[in-house]
Amino acid sequence: MAAKIFVLGSVNGKLEPAFQKLSALHPKQNFTFAIVTGDLFSVDQDQDSLSKLLNGKIQVPVPTYFTVGANPLPEQIVERVQEGHICENLYFLGKRSVTLTSDGIRIVALGGALDKTIVGPSKDQHLPWHTADDAKTLRGAKTADILLTTCWPSGVWMNTRTQLTPENQATIPSTDEIANLCSTLKPRYHFSPAPADFFFEREPFFHPATSPESDQNLVTRFISLAPFGNAAKAKAMYAFNMVPGELATSIPPGSTASPFLPKTNLKKRGAPTDDQLDHSANGHDRHGGRRVRRRKDRSPPPGPDRCFFCLSNTQVDTHMICCIGDDAYVTTAKGPLPSSDTFASFGLSFPGHQLIIPLPHEPTFRSMGEEADKAYHEMVRFKESMQAMVSAQSKYKLGAVTFAISRQSGIHLHWQFIPVPAELIRKGLVAAGFKVEAENRKYPQFEEAALGSGVDETSDYFRLWIWADDNDVGIQSEELVMRFDSNMRFDLQFGRKVVAKLLGLEDRVYWQDVVQSVAEETQDVKKFKEAFGPWDFTET
Repeated sequence: MAAKIFVLGSVNGKLEPAFQKLSALHPKQNFTFAIVTGDLFSVDQDQDSLSKLLNGKIQVPVPTYFTVGANPLPEQIVERVQEGHICENLYFLGKRSVTLTSDGIRIVALGGALDKTIVGPSKDQHLPWHTADDAKTLRGAKTADILLTTCWPSGVWMNTRTQLTPENQATIPSTDEIANLCSTLKPRYHFSPAPADFFFEREPFFHPATSPESDQNLVTRFISLAPFGNAAKAKAMYAFNMVPGELATSIPPGSTASPFLPKTNLKKRGAPTDDQLDHSANGHDRHGGRRVRRRKDRSPPPGPDRCFFCLSNTQVDTHMICCIGDDAYVTTAKGPLPSSDTFASFGLSFPGHQLIIPLPHEPTFRSMGEEADKAYHEMVRFKESMQAMVSAQSKYKLGAVTFAISRQSGIHLHWQFIPVPAELIRKGLVAAGFKVEAENRKYPQFEEAALGSGVDETSDYFRLWIWADDNDVGIQSEELVMRFDSNMRFDLQFGRKVVAKLLGLEDRVYWQDVVQSVAEETQDVKKFKEAFGPWDFTET
């Protein structure tokens, strides 16, 4: 069933006339929901109107969504948002969010202007700015029906017959980050507010097919509405129908190629190239959730707004994030297996238990499709950089294990990295520990294998890398893989339990029992960053 959607330009505090207009149109049009682009409130918001809205004297006739625009939200609104309810039918999307409406419409929002001086995801959801990492992490959402941004995508006015006047174009805040976000998500509609009294709608533009065999027509309509009630009487309202999951059956007449094509591959290349987070690395299986679905006749997957490894989740513990690359990021583990003192005698003053997480919201590399190789290579680069760091910090006394569970029924793939004494590795005790534990549990045997990204693997599997460098004999490393049937009951804590036995840390097996304070977590992240600095390729 089609959803009928009403969109308003920046309301700028004109609450009563805006919602009166919506109320007048709704009885005949029967809107499913409404969206406000830009600013719902003004900097000098009229307190009388605000009070009427919050007290229900200004009625919001249909569910109405908004994000942060160019102005900060009024304090009363921030308080209501934190309490979980503003007023009937009015919903704050968050500054950086992925929302699935009750009608199955997927809205990705990134409000505020770009602040290039801040590194990492922004923490305050109510202030009118975002970071480059906010835009980067939202690319992990992969798809959107509607993209809502305060900034325009750079170059969206190129290759179009719809001309902007030089005066209007000069007022537009536009960024490459938003252009890249639009290119990645390929939304059906992209709305950004007009910063002055003008309306802009370019021809629909089509994106390259995701694969040579794909018959999907991915088309975006970019629309910028003038402020509501503007003096020039430029178009400030827009309505359209949308069927959830339905893609265009053909390219609309008059469409153009994507204006972002020259920018789609302008990512950094390395050598190799490439929630409140649940840092136990098993949060998805504990909290549940369905696997990602791709058939267009099925409903959208849960998350990334509800995924505990997606940075687009507004509940992410940003203080635990260590570094963010183009296709993956590293965070310190919540409830780490080693403590801050475990490796003190080896020269390591922090636990060193890290998670390496790909940005794509997928359970396996195979399901990532064309993104798999980039994500895999950058994750390997993070792993190898941390191995080198741990070895150098400990004067070659520490090596490391990295392990991961790849399951088609999972939600978001991730690797766990934990330092271990190099002597255990040289003696073969680490490999033996995993093999014996698997045998005791009557699991399938480990095999030596080099899976690479694993895009050709059709079975579920547990993968283990063991690495050490003694500086004399050289590097000792091996990759072990245990393939298992998807119906087999596999202990999600298997890797952590084996390493706990090897390190004599059985009393720290369960992460919930060893959760640190925010201050301790922050300190561990700081120490990790200081040690990792010479190997941190994301800072170059």
